[in-house]
Amino acid sequence: MKRRDFLKYTAPAAILPSFINGFSVQAFGASPLLSALEGAATNNDHVLVMIQLNGGNDGLNMVIPLDQYGKYQAARANIAIPEGRVLKLAGQTKTGIHPAMTGIQQMYNDGHVSILHSVGYPSPNFSHFRATDIWLTGSDANTVLPTGWGGRYLQTEYPDYPVGYPNADMPDPLAIQIGSVVSPAFQGPTVNMGMAITSATDFYGLLDDEPDPIPNTRAGKELKYIRLIQEHSNKFATSIKAAAAKVTQQGPYPANNHLAAQLKIVARLVAGGLKTRLYMVSIGGFDTHANQTNAGDTTTGAHANLLGQISSAVKAFTDDLKGLKKSQRVVGMTFSEFGRRVKSNGSMGTDHGASAPMIVFGDYVNQQVLGNTPTMPDAASAIDNIPMQYDFRSVYASILEQWFCVKPSDLNQIMLQNYQSLPLVNGLACGVVTGVPDVDENKTLISNYPNPFSTKTVISYTTAGGHTMVQIFDTMGRLVRKLVDSVHAAGDYTITFNGEGLPNGMYYARFQNGRVQQVRTMAKVR
Repeated sequence: MKRRDFLKYTAPAAILPSFINGFSVQAFGASPLLSALEGAATNNDHVLVMIQLNGGNDGLNMVIPLDQYGKYQAARANIAIPEGRVLKLAGQTKTGIHPAMTGIQQMYNDGHVSILHSVGYPSPNFSHFRATDIWLTGSDANTVLPTGWGGRYLQTEYPDYPVGYPNADMPDPLAIQIGSVVSPAFQGPTVNMGMAITSATDFYGLLDDEPDPIPNTRAGKELKYIRLIQEHSNKFATSIKAAAAKVTQQGPYPANNHLAAQLKIVARLVAGGLKTRLYMVSIGGFDTHANQTNAGDTTTGAHANLLGQISSAVKAFTDDLKGLKKSQRVVGMTFSEFGRRVKSNGSMGTDHGASAPMIVFGDYVNQQVLGNTPTMPDAASAIDNIPMQYDFRSVYASILEQWFCVKPSDLNQIMLQNYQSLPLVNGLACGVVTGVPDVDENKTLISNYPNPFSTKTVISYTTAGGHTMVQIFDTMGRLVRKLVDSVHAAGDYTITFNGEGLPNGMYYARFQNGRVQQVRTMAKVR
């Protein structure tokens, strides 16, 4: 391949050819995912930090259903966290968290964490690659999108990017990813905006202008040429270095913690005044098919180590930002491509499953456990999944609206569908009214009769008015039927569900009305 062709097909339009403290760093402009939330840059200086948990996090051992502890323990007797070791959350009796997550517990009790139960999407895909693509692009399970969910917004706000950038209003990268691989999330309208090539340059070497030495070989000469091209194409290196140079002292971070090292870089750049809207960091190892816990103590082991790293890293990050007086700029969230099954396997692990909890944190984040503890069967089978309560795209839409101040009228176009608005961020952030509607969680909003049923059952639901949805899922999380998806007047309604031809077993009826949702169990028998 000719040198010109090599650069054409491998060098992105704008990358930072450096390593930050050992992590490859990518500065993205028109990246569909990472520059997603830049549209509100002219209105505020808000930042979102996304923490990707690669491999499929076991949500049931991270956020533990205390009010269904008997079913939880029976379903996973070989890995269940002992009830007495579960960390309690202020004001919560039904939900606790893994004992390794003391940092998150303290942040929650201080009023700066939202925990969302059972986040997923209809008919989940259990392939790591495809599921990750779905989460990063915001697509349906059966749709492949060429752009990321945020890229669709970016294209409407900055249709001419990168022409004319950087400029006085936006001299910095629109988004930065640290320590990750090229992803479909970075696919722009015509070219891949991900980093296709990297250099072996340490971040602090970048600050001191000390790149790694180039070998005196033919390959070294090619590397020197590539670095020259990268230097010319990287319009943002100067602003990144200037921002980092403004911060000479940071708070302590846990040692030997890969995620903490990444978040330390983010804190430095945020505190240094970089206008970058969104950062992506990641931690791997969550594909825990075997040896998820130690046999002698289920509160220890591989999964506990990972959760402990997340908790301590996030706590150190938020403490550092507070010390640097920049914590009010940042909201963070965790996500994973899928969860794990209800029932553990015989290898002291868990297999690929459907929905899982998410954690959102920040000074303006509402303190809450959103949703009910997951519905669990009396006797879990190997195929049982946690039924979805919240669509992950509702989280994206809510952050766009409440943190980045995107107009609600624009959200449907950006997200491609109308997703429920979740009360994640305090209304002071954008003047958006937030807060959970005053609904008694013991009030039945959806039910069916007869239950069990053999062929047909009548589903009754009560809506407060507005957009209303009723969906039927199987235990694999697959969307069986969408019975209702329309604007209703307030009142009581019924609809007949015909289950003829469906296998006997358990099904879940999910009701959604604005910010309110409820999941009920249905049984089909002969």
